[in-house]
Order: sequence, then structure tokens, then C-alpha cells
Amino acid sequence: MGFKFRYITPDGFDNLVMESDGEFLIRLSFEQARTEFNETKNLAVFSDTCRWLDIYFTGHKPNWLPKYKIENLTPFRQEVLDETSKIPFGETATYGKIAKNIALRRKIAKMSAQAVGRALGWNPICIIIPCHRVIGTDGKLTGYGGGIKNKIALLELERSAC
Repeated sequence: MGFKFRYITPDGFDNLVMESDGEFLIRLSFEQARTEFNETKNLAVFSDTCRWLDIYFTGHKPNWLPKYKIENLTPFRQEVLDETSKIPFGETATYGKIAKNIALRRKIAKMSAQAVGRALGWNPICIIIPCHRVIGTDGKLTGYGGGIKNKIALLELERSAC
């Protein structure tokens, strides 16, 4: 049985929906359309995630992470999420740079930037795993499961805090 909680974001962002298995955060995503569900407010992981988001949305990088778990994680997806998690608050990296880093670590000639993009599109924990910090090689803001409007707002929030 899963539990859900809606986090009301500051103006300029769509609200977020948290999902938990009762112990771990298993999904954090922008709410695309207002959906009705029974909220569970008393889970410790929801309280921790709300505290983390409260700090983040004031323009600061929290110094801890809520307990989260990612299921169905392939080794490639893990590598991509690990690389993405290394991007500093307020900075960006390209899909190509992440692909190049993975290729170097694997000792192969080349890795597909598109494959990196597909892996990031699968990311079930937005913001905490900062896939919004990944941009196109030409500097364009391409693809974001939470919507380009939210990606722009997240990057502006982080840049204004630095």
C-alpha cells in the first residue's frame, strides 16, 4: 500500500506530490494536474522531505537527504543518477558531459547523450536527485518530466542563491 502527500510550493512552481512505501520516499514529482487522493500527513519521511523542500525553496542547499529508495534501478540508471547528483547546487552539466564521464569510467570510446536523457526522464525523485540541472550541449533547456516551466524556475532559484 502506498501513501501520498501534496507539498504546496512557492509561487512560480507547480505543487509536488510525494509517495512513500511507509518508510522511504519512493517518488517526488511535480503535480501536472490537480489529482484527488487521500493524503497521509503523519509519515516521518514526509515530514523530513517537507523540511528538506522548505530549506531548498528558500534558496539553500539542505545538508542532508530524506530517506529515499529507488526501485527497478538498472546499473546504467544508477550511474546516470550518481553523476547527476554530483552537479553542484546552482550549476549545470550537459547530457553529453555526463555521457562522457560514464564512458571514461567504463573505459569505452563513447556513450550516448540520448541514453543519458532517457535515464534521467525515468528519475522518480525530482529536485533531490537534481535532473533539472542537466541541459543540452548547446545550453538549451531540453526535456524535463516536471515541465520546462518548473526546470527554469528551479535553475533560477538556485542561481539567485549562489
